[in-house]
Parts: sequence; C-alpha cells; structure tokens
Amino acid sequence: MFCKPFSPRHPAAVVIPLGRPYVGAGFEATRKGMIRMSVQSAIKRITVPEIRARKGAQPIVSLTAYHAHTARYIDPYVDFLLVGDSLGMVMYGMETTLGVTLDMMIAHGAAVVRGTERALVVVDMPFGSYEESPEIAFRNACRVIKETGCTAVKVEGGTRIAETIRYLSLRGIPVMAHIGLTPQNIQVMGGFKTQGREESEWAAIEADAAAVAEAGAFAVVLEGMAEPLAARITDQIDIPTIGIGASPHCDGQILVLEDMLGLSPKPPKFVREFATLGAQIAGAAEAYARAVRDRSFPGVENTYGMKKVK
Repeated sequence: MFCKPFSPRHPAAVVIPLGRPYVGAGFEATRKGMIRMSVQSAIKRITVPEIRARKGAQPIVSLTAYHAHTARYIDPYVDFLLVGDSLGMVMYGMETTLGVTLDMMIAHGAAVVRGTERALVVVDMPFGSYEESPEIAFRNACRVIKETGCTAVKVEGGTRIAETIRYLSLRGIPVMAHIGLTPQNIQVMGGFKTQGREESEWAAIEADAAAVAEAGAFAVVLEGMAEPLAARITDQIDIPTIGIGASPHCDGQILVLEDMLGLSPKPPKFVREFATLGAQIAGAAEAYARAVRDRSFPGVENTYGMKKVK
C-alpha cells in the first residue's frame, strides 16, 4: 500500500515512503525515514467552538453558497457558508424549498467544501430528512457529513425539533438551529410571513429559541422576525443568533448570495444589494451576441494558428 496509518495513536496521519514524488503542506520527516502528514493540517477552517465563542463579540459574517466557483470567491470574507435548501428556488427555479432532496444537498454541499479552505460549511437538512425521528435524522445527517466533508448541519424548528437537536449534538454532529420564518413550514404558515409582529406571538418564539439553545445548538438563525423580538432573543440566549430579516442587534447576519449580488428580480425587503450583477450579466450577454453576429468574435487573439515548419 502506498499509504498506511502512521500509528494507532495517530489515526488521522498517513505515511509515505521517502523517494516517492510528493509536494504538499503538513509533511515532516521522521527518524525512520518516512514522512508523516496530519490530514487535518492541510486545511484550517473556522471551527464550531470559534463560532460559538463569538456570542456578543465581533459580528459573524455569512452567505449562502451552492457551488465551488462562487464559494471560492467569497470564502476569504465570511465566517461560515450555508449550503441552504434555498438552492431549490435559486438554482432550480422551484417555488418553495419543499422539493429539495437529500441527494441535491449532498451534491451541492460537497462542491462548496471542495471550493473553500477557510469558512466553516453548514449544510441544510432538507424537508422530510429529519422530522420523522431523531434516529432517521442522525442517519441522514451522517450521510451529509461523510459525503460532503462539511462541519455542521442546519435544521428548522424550535421546541418541536429540540429532541432531535439534542440527539444529534450528543452524537458528534454540530447543529445550527433555525426559527421564526421557517420556509419548510410554509404550508402551515400560509406563506412567507414575518413572525412576531404582534406581541401575542412572542412567547412561543422565545420558547423556541430557549429550547434549541438548551438542546445543544451552537447557533440559531432568526429569519423573517420583528426586529424588537429578534433583539430580545439575542439578549436572552447564550448562543449566537444569525439574522436574516431580523435585527442588526443579532450576533451575525446571513444573506442569500444571489440576492446580495443583485441577481434576484424581486429580492425581499430585508436584502441590501451590494452589486448589480444581474444587469452586468445581461449587458455582457448582449455584447457577446453582438460580437458573434458581426463576426468580431472570435478574433485573431482567440484562435490557434498552424505550427511553423522548421
């Protein structure tokens, strides 16, 4: 075998005989003429404890990501990337997230992990993959972790899903919670409606926040929530809150990347567009079409000539 475990005490290490061509980070020579590499040293990502420790400190920066190419661009600037089931709407043109499958999440999650080096990667558990029982949730979450290489999963729901959060957390799967406007529950909610705009709704949402924090979630997304309530919850619980249409008082913020880049035709009110790539893409496509039709593309610089005869 080319590689084998270095030692039972170092199960994460592999050894490669000297003389074999290999260049890479994290290698060191040993006295036995072998090279030891710690697999975990190749990439140093932000960790769950580091995110957890940001409660009340520097705001946590997050965006969604669905494929390697764009993830690579934004990786240096965010603390965690969420491979959200919103990809069903953004990437596949679905009306809701309910049609997203576990296989879809795994494929996109693996792509984002491959395209990044720094950010912690969280993958959404899609509708139907975790609600039935904690045991089924664990089985599917294990698939996500193993097949994508991500660090954590996200589940929607508060008190009703707290038992599952506890079950996963106790078995080594970090969980990010999600309360407030929960898109997977849209059929019950009757649409994408802001939560907590009447004080009579506050107690149930506060109970959701307390339940997921007590169950072991390392952070919680507060989506589509009245600002005073989101600020109040942020002060009440001891895990970081990540706002999306919530409050600037949250411990961090997340946006759908395509919304932030100006690629969505009708972004929600809570979105600020930091670019207008939609118009730029349309302009570039128009310029390309014009160049093809007037035969100015491809030019000499875009074609290959013959080799010179010696």
